[in-house]
Amino acid sequence: MIPVILSGGSGTRLWPYSRAQYPKQFLPLTSESTMLQETALRLDGLESVSPPWVICNEDHRFMVAEQLRVCERPAAGIILEPVGRNTAPAIALAALAIQAKGDDSVMLVLPADHAIQKLPQFHQSIRIAVAQAEAGALVTFGVVPTAPETGYGYIQRSSAVANDLGEVYQVMQFVEKPNAEVAERYISTGDYYWNSGMFVFKPSRYLEELEKFNPEMLACCREAFEQASHDLDFTRIDAEIFGRCPEDSIDYAVMEKTDRAVVVPLAAEWSDLGSWSALWDVSSKDKHGNSLKGDVLTYETSNCYVQADGKLIATVGVEDLVIVDTDDAIMVASKAHVQDVKAIVGELKSQGRSEATSHRKVYRPWGYYDSIDFGDRFQVKRIVVRPGAELSLQLHHHRAEHWVVVSGTALVVNGEKEIMLTENQSTYIPIGQKHQLKNPGSIPLELIEVQSGSYLGEDDIVRFKDLYGRA
Repeated sequence: MIPVILSGGSGTRLWPYSRAQYPKQFLPLTSESTMLQETALRLDGLESVSPPWVICNEDHRFMVAEQLRVCERPAAGIILEPVGRNTAPAIALAALAIQAKGDDSVMLVLPADHAIQKLPQFHQSIRIAVAQAEAGALVTFGVVPTAPETGYGYIQRSSAVANDLGEVYQVMQFVEKPNAEVAERYISTGDYYWNSGMFVFKPSRYLEELEKFNPEMLACCREAFEQASHDLDFTRIDAEIFGRCPEDSIDYAVMEKTDRAVVVPLAAEWSDLGSWSALWDVSSKDKHGNSLKGDVLTYETSNCYVQADGKLIATVGVEDLVIVDTDDAIMVASKAHVQDVKAIVGELKSQGRSEATSHRKVYRPWGYYDSIDFGDRFQVKRIVVRPGAELSLQLHHHRAEHWVVVSGTALVVNGEKEIMLTENQSTYIPIGQKHQLKNPGSIPLELIEVQSGSYLGEDDIVRFKDLYGRA
């Protein structure tokens, strides 16, 4: 079985913690592991599981590779979508990549941002689904509903499919997110499941059905994949060709139209963590129903989700609130209105504000930087470089930089000179001078960078040599 992890979401409903440049699948929401890591790790215990393929966008490629490396589940390959075209084309690219390796083993398609609490039940549902997929079915998982949820789509089952492992049903129909009254009716019949967005099928079967129902989509995906380039562990899909690909979900493009769709019930305490209230649902709580993370003090507070990141949060006499603090934003919302957080993100985007897309702390393949302070002609960053990592050989046309080592050892290229700096030592890099920063040591390198100049944007970088394919 070959896992295929879809990691292309933006997670705007979990703003300000989740942002476009660092969305929820890369965050530790339910444990010390990130959601992507949890997705890979929860396959432990299943039989004959290959390393996963991951599909993500260009900006997230190094986070995917690094997080899977850290949890010792490196990817078989990472497919980079130049633009998002929804799940049907993304899964087609994965199927084509697997076939290109001469394999037609069953694919297990998993979004990277789900929470599943009961792994034995999850594993058993997968075993049932794999047996059906081996026989040629296109399988989806229907989450046994615990409430008349209006935030999920539903799957209606029809007749049972004979098998020896557990419940399987033919799919009657997929239905959109209902209102509360309709959701109540769905639950009362016992014939409806929440649509999980997880699937099992052979690559060949999926591509056959996609060609039958959307040949233009498959043709674009096939041509874009054939013209892809490869570097490191990344498969870079041709942008111009893939940009012409029709955009559609796998539900609309294939699953609603095929006569080979079956649904396996899943009762494993599943959630897609699509809102702050959903995260509160799956989080541990105190005796007053509060889920508290970080430095938080409460008095006469109940049924709240409070997350502090660096600052003390104190609450007095409140209930049913979500309060989230980050380096550069604080959000306070009623739990009943957390789905509307995306409206704030939309307003931030319309104003061109960086808080919509990126955190103050920005991750790079070599480590990260944190923008500590800035003004009209200066910016101060705290830079942390992983052991053995290096930044690109580069220059800037509009800014000079002054580096001060706080801890660790820095190997610096500054023009024609190569120098070694240790704690409390510094170097100055004039405008237009080639320079590079490396960490040759065995501990993280931390330094303070002071930039000064007429323009301090991140696009004022000319790269000459880069380990990470950005030159």
